[in-house]
Amino acid sequence: MRPCPYAGAIMQITITRPDDWHLHLRDGPEMAAVLPHSARQFARAIVMPNLRPPVTTVAAAGEYRARILAALPDGAAFEPLMTLYLTDSMSPQEVWRAAASGFVRAVKLYPAGATTNSDSGVTDIGRCAAVLAAMEECGLPLLVHGEVTDPAVDVFDREKVFIERVLQPLLLRHAAIRLVFEHITTGDAADFVRACGDNVAATITAHHLLYNRNAIFAGGIRPHHYCLPVLKRERHRQALLQAATSGNPKFFLGTDSAPHSRASKESACGCAGCYTAPAALELYAEAFESMAALDRLEAFASFHGPDFYRLPRNAGQVTLQQEEWLLPAAFAYAGGEPLVPLRAGEPLRWRLLD
Repeated sequence: MRPCPYAGAIMQITITRPDDWHLHLRDGPEMAAVLPHSARQFARAIVMPNLRPPVTTVAAAGEYRARILAALPDGAAFEPLMTLYLTDSMSPQEVWRAAASGFVRAVKLYPAGATTNSDSGVTDIGRCAAVLAAMEECGLPLLVHGEVTDPAVDVFDREKVFIERVLQPLLLRHAAIRLVFEHITTGDAADFVRACGDNVAATITAHHLLYNRNAIFAGGIRPHHYCLPVLKRERHRQALLQAATSGNPKFFLGTDSAPHSRASKESACGCAGCYTAPAALELYAEAFESMAALDRLEAFASFHGPDFYRLPRNAGQVTLQQEEWLLPAAFAYAGGEPLVPLRAGEPLRWRLLD
């Protein structure tokens, strides 16, 4: 990180251009509406495959990638890094095709029914043993939505129980598999990742760094703070802040930015997901500033992710300036429906300069 060099100046920080290692772009008109927000901030992004139908083959991932590239604004330099959606019936041959493709960078594990468009997800991880063995052999990372879906387990405990029931046994059987525990939300998950070998890492979202579960109920139900995994207790938020700002290369930026129309969020059965892409870096800067750790933002946002994925770090830079500004209350979305971002209409402390 390179701060502004002279006393009395407006505070600025310049960092290597970052990447987003967990992003939802949707498809069609929805994708065209949200893609510019991510492309402005990030050089690359791991793109989630939970479309309808899900992206389960290399051929489908290539077609989706082409649609993303075609929708980029003129002059935007943004590389989508594609993923496959793991199912009970995926073949090891598809894993090897993905590893050889040059554009599929990971396979995503959604427990069936865990979150948005996860109905086709894995019902029993034991059915995926051959696929996981192929991933272990070829080095293709497994990205994990880490929650059990057992209705007997409290929603606030589903990540911890997932570690015990799924992750620990998985890593005993496939000790060398490269694994990213995505959008971790608890101190239990942070401790688990620290205790694992270098083949296990985690992404952390800005909203889980900035908010605890009280935010969902402040002044009434706040649907735009509802995400899965759900926000947790304050002690878990503090544990995530400690992990993100520690300098440990196992932890890196993944926004899990997930666009849903206002109508689909503010409904009797609102969709899970926080839309953070328009001000992602500003939100992370706020979180790191709260820990007096702005000097560690660059490594978390720009170095740890590409190092884990065995990709070069980006050559460009971006600059954030300490300047209060109001995030728009909504953005245009497909079909004329508004898209409400996290912190809509509220002041932010940092601004990404163009």
